Amino acid sequence: MNKRSLALVARLGYAARGTVYVLIGGLALLAMISGAGGKTTGSKGALSALSDASWGTAVIVLIAVGLVAFSGWRAVQAVLDTDDHGTSFKGLVIRVSLAVSGITHLLLGVYAASLAMNMSSDSGGSGSQDAAALILQQPFGRYVLGCVALIFMGAALAHMWKGASGGFRERLSMPKSLLDRLSPLCGFGLIARGLIFLVIAGFFFYAAFTIDPDQAGGLENAMHWLRDQPYGIAFYAAAAAGLLAFGLYGYIEARWRKVG
Repeated sequence: MNKRSLALVARLGYAARGTVYVLIGGLALLAMISGAGGKTTGSKGALSALSDASWGTAVIVLIAVGLVAFSGWRAVQAVLDTDDHGTSFKGLVIRVSLAVSGITHLLLGVYAASLAMNMSSDSGGSGSQDAAALILQQPFGRYVLGCVALIFMGAALAHMWKGASGGFRERLSMPKSLLDRLSPLCGFGLIARGLIFLVIAGFFFYAAFTIDPDQAGGLENAMHWLRDQPYGIAFYAAAAAGLLAFGLYGYIEARWRKVG
């Protein structure tokens, strides 16, 4: 694949991921404003919400293609090290995280495709709990699940540091004046997603400690946990706005991210 094709794949992927997070954050804010008690949904729920619209299937198909493209871009980042993370311990951890991100977005893309073809089914369970149950059934499963929690924690801290330090700026090719105006939005989105990943890491650590897959949880569970804390509505609103900001950051990456 030449550089131009690779850039197209990457930008399509960033746009698709951005759309998913715009949906998640937007739906969560709308639920809170409408008095639905802060009811929220995860990535799959956000995609499912589109199926009720007359134009929803076409959008879901585009998102599915974009998510599969994004998973391919993540694989390229992890294997070919296009962002020059290197082979140090820190670099390898980042590249493993990119590979895991590729797998999760591939699975979400497959789900979106099945949804568009009316092939998806609701098992009534959580994808995170199902994955945790599968891992715990394997030899040394609790330790593997603990490693998954560590990956989430690493990704969380990386997001928060990149958002707080402005490290994302070096990956964006745009006029400095525009970058200065958009940086608060990007930083807020990255920090918010990082904090939510930190909560998800806690769920997986607890599931590994108790050897109970029902204790694992994804984005939806993390949002519910925030809502149930003291002053939870404020935390929930900030998190929802942050996810929406992260989605908009995805659109910014789709347009101005340096690729290769």
